[in-house]
Amino acid sequence: MNGVAAADRASGRGGGSGRVGGAVRSVGRALHFPVTGTARGIRRVTHAHGAGESGLGKLIELHAVNGAGDVMVTVALASTVFFSVPTDEARGRVALYLAITMAPFTVLAPVIGPLLDRLPHGRRAAMAGAMLARALLALVISGAVASGSLELYPAALGVLVASKAYGVVRSAVVPRLLPPGFSLVKANSRVTLAGLLATGAAAPVAAGLHALGDPWPLYGAFVIFAAGTFLSFSLPPKVDSAKGEDIALLAADEEHLHGPCRKQAKRPGLRTVGPAVTHALGANAALRCLSGFLIFFLAFLLREHPLTGESAAVSLGIVGVAAGAGNALGTAVGAWLRSRAPEIIIVTVVAVVLGTAVVAGLFFGAFLVACLAAVAGFAQALAKLALDALIQRDVPELVRTSAFARSETLLQMAWVFGGAVGIVMPLNGTVGLLVGAGFVAAGWLGTLRGLLASARHGGRARPRVA
Repeated sequence: MNGVAAADRASGRGGGSGRVGGAVRSVGRALHFPVTGTARGIRRVTHAHGAGESGLGKLIELHAVNGAGDVMVTVALASTVFFSVPTDEARGRVALYLAITMAPFTVLAPVIGPLLDRLPHGRRAAMAGAMLARALLALVISGAVASGSLELYPAALGVLVASKAYGVVRSAVVPRLLPPGFSLVKANSRVTLAGLLATGAAAPVAAGLHALGDPWPLYGAFVIFAAGTFLSFSLPPKVDSAKGEDIALLAADEEHLHGPCRKQAKRPGLRTVGPAVTHALGANAALRCLSGFLIFFLAFLLREHPLTGESAAVSLGIVGVAAGAGNALGTAVGAWLRSRAPEIIIVTVVAVVLGTAVVAGLFFGAFLVACLAAVAGFAQALAKLALDALIQRDVPELVRTSAFARSETLLQMAWVFGGAVGIVMPLNGTVGLLVGAGFVAAGWLGTLRGLLASARHGGRARPRVA
């Protein structure tokens, strides 16, 4: 009898506790699966096509963490500096924000690349340091937001500098993690797209945290950047190798070399590696200038004059979603077009943006504003990937990683200039968008001839040595 009972219990027939335990385990697996299943799905995507073996998958995941943390800080600062006060006062506060943060940043940005060039063996530590700095500064900003103190501005400057330092190191790391058969433009496309998708996913979470209180998105940023600090050290040790690298010189650096010093300089600079790179950089700078201009100009214009039938918040959301969607599409198309002539891509997309900006300015309306935001986002992403391809093709391997850092610095400075102009512009849609079209026209006309000439010659201009 006891044997039968034991057999019943062993088979699950004799005790309710076994059934309850099984039910609990089933519920646990059901609740656990969405998390583990999603994580495994993300890992399969990020590690596909050899990215897992080369270490690129880890960098893709790290950049997604970076994008999520950045959007948390952006939501917190935008609500504090821009949305919490009337439009006229907001313009003054945003101008003050740019003056205290962006202006010093334009001075510090050219220094970041050379400083990091001197730390080729500590790239993982540099990325972890940039993440940790932003985690701690997010806590500082959260206190400043709660108390209204001026600590907000220097802390925001620190976040910008740390973010740029991360971006510079990331550009230097990507060539070290290329899987077999991957081009640099394809790798950058996957990394960038991961950041954009993470930004889009984290934005509503940041908005929800903001509903709990102004500091809460910053608490979220602290957690995300803290995780990024540890994730940085999961990158393969080979990213810290400096084998085969040298430091690219800026044109300004080269102009300061005279006499014997010039004879000793054997390292190619950005100006000496062929005209296609410098022309493409000029075109990209024009698009980045337009981007900064549209962000600030449309932010104030749509707050004062929303799109027809919509509130200011919805109007800004429509334009933001359009720009983000265009950027993501441009990044995805960039991988598909990686074998095409990058000069033709840049000339074409800048021309399309110029035409769209002129039409949107002359026939200002809700639909055209959204179209301009989408086209500008698309063109900026695609043109940047084409610039990456040109650097990969024309810049010698010895200085390629440093060239990426220097080009990013110049593009950031162009964005700051465009944003400053956008703040001081009168809130007239037609005038503002035509001014933005002027930025694009200047960059397009200044680089059109050089890029087309490079494309006709197959883009194989012989690099000179400084």
